[in-house]
This record gives sequence, C-alpha cells and structure tokens, in this order.
Amino acid sequence: TFAPPTAHKQSKLTDLLETYRDGLQAAFDAGASTMSAVSDIVTPYDLPYQAKAALCNYVPQLRSTYNAEELDDDHPIQLTNQAAEFDHSTDRDYEFTWWVPQPGRGTNFWIPLRINPEQEALWNDLVSEDAKAGEIRLQQHRQNWVLHVTVEYPVEEPTTDGDATYVGLDIGETALITGCALKDGSPTDPFVCSGSRAKQLRKEMHTTLQRLQGREAAEWRIDERFDHYQHALTDIVEKASRQAIEYARQYENPVLVMEDLTYIRESLDYGEYMNRRLHSWAFARLQGRIEDKAREAGIPVEYVNPEYTSQTCHSCYRLGRRDSQAEFQCSHDDCHISTFQADINAAANIARRVDPWGESVPLDKA
Repeated sequence: TFAPPTAHKQSKLTDLLETYRDGLQAAFDAGASTMSAVSDIVTPYDLPYQAKAALCNYVPQLRSTYNAEELDDDHPIQLTNQAAEFDHSTDRDYEFTWWVPQPGRGTNFWIPLRINPEQEALWNDLVSEDAKAGEIRLQQHRQNWVLHVTVEYPVEEPTTDGDATYVGLDIGETALITGCALKDGSPTDPFVCSGSRAKQLRKEMHTTLQRLQGREAAEWRIDERFDHYQHALTDIVEKASRQAIEYARQYENPVLVMEDLTYIRESLDYGEYMNRRLHSWAFARLQGRIEDKAREAGIPVEYVNPEYTSQTCHSCYRLGRRDSQAEFQCSHDDCHISTFQADINAAANIARRVDPWGESVPLDKA
C-alpha cells in the first residue's frame, strides 16, 4: 500500500488511472483482437510504455479467454515487469519505494511503500534481483493505492528421501481441511480444520452485500464491506494452509495429495442456494496456498482423480453410502468398516490414490 501521496502525486496517479481505463475501454469497444490492433488504438493515449505493452497483451484475451461482454468500472492499471524498479534504504521511515512510471521523459517519481512485514524477504529479493517481478497491478481503493506485484523465484523441486508417507487432504465446507496420513495403508492420527468461521463469513458477506445493493448504498461502502470479508477469508486461508503443512511435517518423507478440482466447480449443480455457497468458497485458492507453502517446506504435492473419493470405503475400496455429511457407511459384510467419519475416509482415499493402482474407480455397489 502506498504511503499517503502528496496532492501533486495523487493528481498524477489519478490521471494515469483515468487515462488507462479510457484506453482500455476504447480498445475493447473497437473489438481489437490482436496486439497490433490494440497498439494502434492506445498509442495516442498519454500512457507510459509499460502500460501500453500490458494493454496489448491483455485486451485480446478479454473476449478470447475470458468471454467478456463488458468491462468492470474498477479495472486496475496493469503494467509489464519493466515497471518493476524498486529501491530500499533503512534510513527512511518507509524503507521500500517504487519508481512510478509516467508518460514522457523525466516524469517518473518515487512513492514510499507500506509493505506486509511477512513479505519483507521477497521485497529484498526483488531489490537485489534474486527474484524476478512478473505482472504489476495498481488499484485505487477510495483514497488508498494498492500495488500488487507477482514474484517469480526459484524453488527446488521437492523430492522424498526413502519411503514416502502419503498425506491426503480433503478440502470442504463444513471441515475446511481434513488431513489423513497413511501408515502401512491405514489412516493415522487425522487432522481436521473447522470451516465454520469461513462458512459464517461467506453467508454474512452474501447477505450484507445483497442488502447494501438493495438500499442502493454508495459504491465505496459496498467495496469496503467486500474488502472486509475478503481480508477475513484470506486470513483463514493462510492459517488453515499453515496448519496443513505443520500436520504433514510431523511424518517422515511426507507427500501431500489433493484432488484435482479443475473441472469440479463447473459440474456442480445442487440448486441455486447450494451452488452459491459452494462456488463462493475458493477451493482452488486454498489448494494453491497449501501447494505454495508445501514447496517452500520441501514437501512434494500430488493431485489425483477426485471421483468417488467420498463414496468409497478406504478399507475395502468398494462403494458405500454417505447418507449424511458427517458419516460414511460401508454396507459390505466382509469389511471390518461399518461406519467411519466421512471426511477422514475421503482424505484416506485421496492419499491412497497417489499410487497408480489406486486410481481405478470402484463400481461394486452390492
């Protein structure tokens, strides 16, 4: 987040944002579908070259990739990584600064940054060029300016040393994360992270935003409430993903195993109410943060086929019943499992499926 800019810098930032959005809208309305077509439209606009280059990459994707029919009014400024010029000095109140690109020569200016202390190491790597900046986005939230910088840095591909301990993670709603390690094929010391707080926040967010929109509240008020809930949910994601890694690290040579959910969201159809609840929870977002933290901890991550993981008995590998959210029932008399906690059963199945022999889908319902 920017330290409060002077009136002069605030004016320059506002002009940059308005001009960028005008250029973006013009290129979109013209139906520009190639980089050269976008370039012809945005060249006359008084924008820095880093913004024009970003527009040339972005606009053609709007319809071809995102199937956009119209633009949101709150588009951030996108910049190529050529705008990633930062400085650091411990002599300043705000140690990190950004060289804000402006059109023309000699017009750029430095702006102090209020960084997240937990990300200080990454900022130092950016300044020392030990890490490479990717896409840069600049967004205005009322009077605050927020800078988003993606960072690329090398991470060694995690490997196991010896026999692996597979740890299945089932991502859900009531139980946010259910973890289960397999030792000699048996579920061991499962871990459950409750999803009640996230569930409550999502419900509150939907109700609150719907009420504010019905009252035709000011746009900044709606944005403020939305940001409040998103920050709270982000905090839950960060803490839950950290707990999952701590659980896995207690085992020797752990390998995290999660479901490949790339097509699950599109196939959900449980009615309007349930779809809204399930789609509003970013399963992929939580999985992504778990994977990020796992790689930093040197723990390999595998993804497996998600079919029937919640309906299969982890012991006999045949289909059973999940008549309730909490309980799985195996109906086969020759199996020692009669009832089992459903999420733990699913997590155990996920862990087992990392073995190629465990990928087959059971069909025996008798």
